[in-house]
Amino acid sequence: MPCSIELKNVSQSFGNIDSTITLFENLDLSINQGQSYAITGPSGAGKSSLLMLLSGLEKPTSGEGNFINDNQLLTLDNLRAEIGFIFQQFHLLPELTALHNIALPLKLRGDKKAIKKAEHWLEKVGLSDRAHHKPAQLSGGEQQRVAIARALVFSPKFIFADEPTGNLDQHNANEISDILFSCCQENNAGLVIVTHSNVLASKAQNIYSLANGELTKTSPISITDQQSEKHTAQHLTKNLSTNEKQVPSC
Repeated sequence: MPCSIELKNVSQSFGNIDSTITLFENLDLSINQGQSYAITGPSGAGKSSLLMLLSGLEKPTSGEGNFINDNQLLTLDNLRAEIGFIFQQFHLLPELTALHNIALPLKLRGDKKAIKKAEHWLEKVGLSDRAHHKPAQLSGGEQQRVAIARALVFSPKFIFADEPTGNLDQHNANEISDILFSCCQENNAGLVIVTHSNVLASKAQNIYSLANGELTKTSPISITDQQSEKHTAQHLTKNLSTNEKQVPSC
């Protein structure tokens, strides 16, 4: 049975008595397994902080967060074993190969089939021939594919992605976003993305904007806006050459 995450009347502030910065107040948001969500908004609005609250990795200043699983109402502390994270900076361990970076979450859980499952996911993201390469030997796009495989290898219920294409050129960004959405859909994982890209946000089933302390659900990015951003990206990458092969959907 699909599960969900709920934030109710949540506020997040930082600072001390003399100086306090409030990112947002009295915020409500529900995230359902199997659905995709994009959170957009200006830098400094609190998008990454909201992502951390949803994942249970940070506590709100006030309000509550719940994890509803099999009709049980649990705290978000119970969610941590059910999530995968994908970061803009990849955060791969430099001393490990692609294969062992992906296998690591399974090994930490005592899974004796960790390597076999990691090999399966390397194939899914089109990197079987890079299994024994370390991160320094991989391009940015290849590193992000490894990060996606690492996040999904243990079949989490939710994937959180903080600017997952922010360090990539448009060619690789398009490939990575297609892989990410298709893999999450295939594995029935809820996907929550923080992004500045209208093109990436428009691929999500639910789009929210966080600005001036308020979270609002928005309509899908207009076709005109998408075409404008796509045209600009194509112009910037017109002469881009890449050795990375095209990868089909997950």
